[in-house]
Amino acid sequence: MTGTSIPRLETGRLILRGPEPEDYPDFKATFTSYRARFMGGPLNAYEAWMLYAAEIGHWQIRGYGMWMIHDKASDETLGMAGGWKPAKWPEAEIAWVIWPDKAGKGYALEATHKVRDYLYREKAWDAAVSYIDPKNLDSIRLAERLGAVKDPAAATIDGNDAVYRHPSAADLRGSQLAHGIEMEIGHYADPLFKPKGWAID
Repeated sequence: MTGTSIPRLETGRLILRGPEPEDYPDFKATFTSYRARFMGGPLNAYEAWMLYAAEIGHWQIRGYGMWMIHDKASDETLGMAGGWKPAKWPEAEIAWVIWPDKAGKGYALEATHKVRDYLYREKAWDAAVSYIDPKNLDSIRLAERLGAVKDPAAATIDGNDAVYRHPSAADLRGSQLAHGIEMEIGHYADPLFKPKGWAID
């Protein structure tokens, strides 16, 4: 890929790399499925292709974007997480999506926690939001576990989304919240850990 060099990020279980052409089939399968109902979908094949091209182009335009989440052991793709700010959006967003058959294993929490730390440290973001469909309870729960709080006063994209504001880098640094997130990620990494209740990303 020419232009912006996309950094590789690593966590205990995951490797985050820039989107590549070979990752497209998993992306298409998700965004043309019911899983995409809270993200403007399901899309048709052409719309999915255009959105994937935008994912790659966003890195060139903004200097940041969405990473593809890979399982460190198998290298299979699990979803995406990163920064996102199309034209005319009020604020830069931290976003995520996990492929339907990979949900409930803490991958989104682990990847998004890493992404947010990178954007705060390396891109000097001092704030971030997540725009979430009010019916998308899984994403709302994840945003809240990351410490994000609903901000009714914030500008929305189209009036139909809820805005969840993430804690600042200063508020996260050395905090009980950051420690709690790390502990939860550690639980998911434990092969004996069996979460109860709803499958949450």
